[in-house]
Amino acid sequence: MKALRGAAALRNLREQPLWRLLAANKGPVVIAMLQSLFVESGQTLPSSVLHERLTRDIEALRAVGEELPQTPQAYVAEWLSQGWLTRRFPAGAPEEEYELSVDALTALRFVTGLLKPRTTATESRLSVVIHQLSRLAEETDINPQSRLAALRAERDRIDRAIAEVERGGVKALAPERAVERAREVIALAQELAADFRSVRDEFERLNRGLRQSLMENEGSRGDVLEQLFAGVDLIGESDAGRTFHAFWRLLTDSEQAATLRESLDEVTGRPFARQLESQERKFLLGLTGALLNEGRGVHDVLQNFARSLKSFVQSREFLEHRRLHSLLKAATQAALNVKDEVRPNEQVGFELMQSSSRIRSVSQWALYDPAERVTDSSMQAAEPSELDLETVSELVRQSEIDFRTLKAHVRAILERQSQVSIAQVLAEYPAEQGLGSVVGYVALGSKHGEVTDGTELVVWEGDDEVQRRAKVPAIYFMRERYLELVD
Repeated sequence: MKALRGAAALRNLREQPLWRLLAANKGPVVIAMLQSLFVESGQTLPSSVLHERLTRDIEALRAVGEELPQTPQAYVAEWLSQGWLTRRFPAGAPEEEYELSVDALTALRFVTGLLKPRTTATESRLSVVIHQLSRLAEETDINPQSRLAALRAERDRIDRAIAEVERGGVKALAPERAVERAREVIALAQELAADFRSVRDEFERLNRGLRQSLMENEGSRGDVLEQLFAGVDLIGESDAGRTFHAFWRLLTDSEQAATLRESLDEVTGRPFARQLESQERKFLLGLTGALLNEGRGVHDVLQNFARSLKSFVQSREFLEHRRLHSLLKAATQAALNVKDEVRPNEQVGFELMQSSSRIRSVSQWALYDPAERVTDSSMQAAEPSELDLETVSELVRQSEIDFRTLKAHVRAILERQSQVSIAQVLAEYPAEQGLGSVVGYVALGSKHGEVTDGTELVVWEGDDEVQRRAKVPAIYFMRERYLELVD
């Protein structure tokens, strides 16, 4: 029975992305490309950078005989569908970003461990086990006497160490053992990246599960709704949420962070650190920033999920989603009920218009060439016009306000009297351009006349011999400003 359960569990595991990546036909090449793209150059890549670097890697592999028939875009799409990559669109980012999934990161770390196996039963690993077991025994002991005895023994050990140092007996760890411990620390720290992403994936699964429970809850108020309306942060109160909050508090603690930075600076400055590979030293130097970036990313995801879930419930948006869910379930059930009565190709007399657009490849688009639509700039000889200058002058006068004639009328009146209004000018000189003449006099008066607060009634007759009236501002042209009306 144990073998049967084990075989079933392993068959299920074989369908997971981790096993599929290790067992893929092109597994070595794919793992090498993923490691080159994400592990060596960075954990997250924008879409444009990923496609550009992947193009270079594919060309280099093809040059040595590797058969890679697909395009870089096709490989990225395949890796997404296989679960080896994850795609995100952070807020404010100009393009989508890609990173390794948890399963792919675990597979790459497993393969790296096979290529660079650790020494069996190393002293550093054994010391970590002993130290953690002793701490566990001490921190779970509720007997005061045994705790006091352990503390006194620790105090005596420290006193002996102080006395030994005062006598000049400082013993440093051997360089080979120091390098061994440093690599154990690097291996543990690298596993934290997968832990961060596992927690983030757990938050996503939890968020989807909570929303699904809201959709499938048939009652008016379910347990999830009751807790959300009561202000309970279900995501933050989950096991993953509490675990991450505890880790985040430890990581952002100023004292712990300072201790971590100081220890990293001291370790990387020791002579034995020169025996580490350049990539290992680089990882240690950027460990603090990497941990904070990974933790900040998970923290932001956690906060966004919690806020979006509360907003989803408080805005009653879930009611519309639940209604759509019910309609889809009813339609599915109705289809299942008639599946044995209606043939798949039977005409039912109903047409459904597709709402999606036709997808075309970018390679089918034709680039715009401005030279194809350049207008003909050559000039053609025009036929001689039969219009004379007087006809042209009359057309211009009819299409535009004749300010020169209006100024001449005003000057003629000001030569006889000291001031004149627009109504008086129109009484003596009819409006040859109708309303245009009236507007022209108002424009001239606002610029060269005296505008008062009152109004006056003006009368003119248009080309249709119909008399019209209008109220305009009371404007007076003065003889003192006669010269302003001279062209």
